[in-house]
Amino acid sequence: MKAKGLKRGDMLGVVALASPPNQEHLKNGLKRLEERYQVKFKLANNIEHIYGHLAGTDEERIKSLHDMLKDDEVKGIICACGGYGTPRIVEQIDYELVKKYPKIIWGYSDITCLHNAIRQQTGLTTYQGPMIASDIGDTFNETSIKSFEQLFDGKDITYPTDQLTFKTLVPGRVESDIVGGCLSLLVSSLGTSYEIDTKGKILFIEDIGEEPYKIDGFLQQLKSAGKLDDAIGFIIGPFTDSEPKNPKKSLTMNEVLDFFITRLGKPAVYDLNIGHCTPHFAIPFGTKAILDVDQKLLKIESGVNIE
Repeated sequence: MKAKGLKRGDMLGVVALASPPNQEHLKNGLKRLEERYQVKFKLANNIEHIYGHLAGTDEERIKSLHDMLKDDEVKGIICACGGYGTPRIVEQIDYELVKKYPKIIWGYSDITCLHNAIRQQTGLTTYQGPMIASDIGDTFNETSIKSFEQLFDGKDITYPTDQLTFKTLVPGRVESDIVGGCLSLLVSSLGTSYEIDTKGKILFIEDIGEEPYKIDGFLQQLKSAGKLDDAIGFIIGPFTDSEPKNPKKSLTMNEVLDFFITRLGKPAVYDLNIGHCTPHFAIPFGTKAILDVDQKLLKIESGVNIE
């Protein structure tokens, strides 16, 4: 199931489902998107709320998402930022509303669990992409903001390997849906009703602030749960700010990836600019993709329907 694509002048709902956004960065990001795409914005009622490390109570954050889904003026939903707290609300979301009002849902990091829950409960395609406050309004980059074009033109998406990093782990070619997101969030989904399903899928992973020993542990959990064996290919994004504090007593990140990913012998690439990085190239989850490592090609079917 795909949402309708956007048109110039459309209204976008801006939600804070995890931590509270930096308000100055939020304003900067809204201005830049408005100037580039001539869109309008409706801000969630809790957008300025602070409840500890959360952007309001669970009830406030859930209501903001439900309200945006039911609002006919709102044509797409963009997360202001990530942080912490989305896993607290995914089991309380009304997925029948998502089915009844399928809309673009865009974000990453802590929003990973929302992507997985929505896809597995409804089949709706969602987007891993740079967020308004934490990316567009802060670490601004032309490639990042240009990623939003795919919501308007409905064209297939090709990762620009002539401009961004694309390194080979295992050669080969594979076709399937891409699933995944922030690795620590994927691991936290194990044993829940929204556990990541990688059967026959291309698995995408990335993370921030986790040393190699932590990534090693996360990947071991996915391996033990059968998630690595179930996948048919791998796209590895950045592991940002992950340098070991004591390199002499640590494996390198490449050694960790070689042990868990390269040994499987399935097509795999790494260091793609998707996730916690600048630039940040957006991709849809849940549409068909071609990963041809030898040809340095990642091509993904559009995640929206254009009338």
